[in-house]
Amino acid sequence: MNTASTTTSTKKKLHYAWIILIGVALIVGLTKAGLTSIGGLFITPVTTDLGIGVGSFSLYFSIASLVTMFSLPIAGKLIAKYDVRVVLVSAIILQAGGFAAFGLMNSVWGWYIFCIPMSIGSVFITQLAGPILINNWFKKHNGLALGIMVATGGIIGAILQPAAGNLISDVGWRNTYFILAAIVAVVVIPLIIFLIRFTPASKGIQPLGADEVQVSQKEDEVAVAPSTAGVSFKNAKKSSAFIALFLFFFIITSIASFGQYLAPFAMSNGFDIKFAGTALGLMQLGIVAGALTFGFLSDKFGAKNTAIFAMILGVIPMILFIVAPTNSVVFIIGVVVFGFMTTSLGTLVPLLTSSLFGMKDYSQIYSLAAIGLAAAGIIALPVYGFIFQATGSYSSILYVIIALLIINILLVLWAFVGKKKLLANGAWEK
Repeated sequence: MNTASTTTSTKKKLHYAWIILIGVALIVGLTKAGLTSIGGLFITPVTTDLGIGVGSFSLYFSIASLVTMFSLPIAGKLIAKYDVRVVLVSAIILQAGGFAAFGLMNSVWGWYIFCIPMSIGSVFITQLAGPILINNWFKKHNGLALGIMVATGGIIGAILQPAAGNLISDVGWRNTYFILAAIVAVVVIPLIIFLIRFTPASKGIQPLGADEVQVSQKEDEVAVAPSTAGVSFKNAKKSSAFIALFLFFFIITSIASFGQYLAPFAMSNGFDIKFAGTALGLMQLGIVAGALTFGFLSDKFGAKNTAIFAMILGVIPMILFIVAPTNSVVFIIGVVVFGFMTTSLGTLVPLLTSSLFGMKDYSQIYSLAAIGLAAAGIIALPVYGFIFQATGSYSSILYVIIALLIINILLVLWAFVGKKKLLANGAWEK
C-alpha cells in the first residue's frame, strides 16, 4: 500500500473560495470603513469651518444615494460582462479619487459634484462585489462567509474611525481626506489584481460545497441551493414578498444611516471630536461581533427569526440615547449595540433575498431590491439633517427610528407570508 499517496489524498487543499473571501473582505472593509461610512466624522468640522448648514451639507449623501440607485442595475450587468478586476480597479479609482477631491473644496457644491464619481465606484465595490462574489464561490457556508466579510470591515473600521478622528483633530479635515483616499487605493488595487476572480470556472474548479448542497424551500431558512433553484425574476418582482423585502431594505438602511450622525450627535451632547472618533471605533467592535453572530444565527435559526431579533435589539440603543445622551459610558454602550444591530444590514440583506427567492435569479432580484438600500439614503440622511437643523436636537429622530424598527418586524412577517404564496403557486423552480 502506498501510504504517501493515501496521506496526500486525505489532505484537503484550501479551496480558493476562502482566498476570494479574504480578498473581498479586505476590499469591501477598507472601502466602506475608509471612504463610505466615515463621512459622518467630517460633518461638524467641515460645516463649522466653511459655514455650511448640516442639512445642506448632508444633501450630498442624498445625491450619492440617488447616483447609487440609478447605477445599480447597470453595474450589475457590467460586473458580470467584463473582467471583474478591470471593473473593480476602475471603480476604486473613481471612489478614492472623488473622496480625495473633497479635501480641495471650499463650497458645498464640491461635495455635490464629486460624490457622483465616488458613488459610481462605490456601487461596484461596496454594494455588489461582496454578495455576488460570495454567492458565486460559496454554495455552502454563505452566512459564515458574509459574516466574516462584514466582521473584517468592523475590525478595519475599529482602527480607521478613531485614527481618522485624531487625524482631523491633528492635521485638519482636508489632509485627512487625502490620507484616507491614498491608503485605501494603495492597498485595495493590488488585492483586486492578484486575488479576485469572478467565478470558480476561471480557476477550473467548482464552488465550495457544490457537491454537498441541497435545495431548501423551508419558509424561514436560507436557501442553500444550486443556481437553478428558486423563484424567477419575473415572478419575484411582482410578489408581495418582494415588495416587503424592498421596503425592509429601505427601512433598515434608513436606520443604519443614523450612524453618519453619531459623531455630530455626540458633539451636540458636549463630547469632542476625539471622543466621537473613539466611540465610532468601538462601534466597529460591535459590528465585528454582530457580523459573526448574525451569520451564525441565520444559518442556525433562519433569516426570518434573525431579522426579527435584530430589529428588537435595535430599540435598546435608541432608548439609551434618549435616557442618558450625555453620559459617556451609556453613550458608548448605545453606540456599540447600535453597531451590533446595524451589521445585520450586511448579512441579512443578501440572506433574506436568497431565503425568500432562492438562487435562480439571485443577482437580478438582489440588484433590484438593493435600490431600496440606495433610496433610503436619498430620503433618510437629509431628513435627519433638516430635523436637527429645525429643532436643534436629535431626540425626534430617535423616536422615529424606534417606529421604523417596529415596522420592519411587520415587513419581515409579511415577506414570508408572501413566500408561502409563491410556494403554493408553484413559483419555486428547480
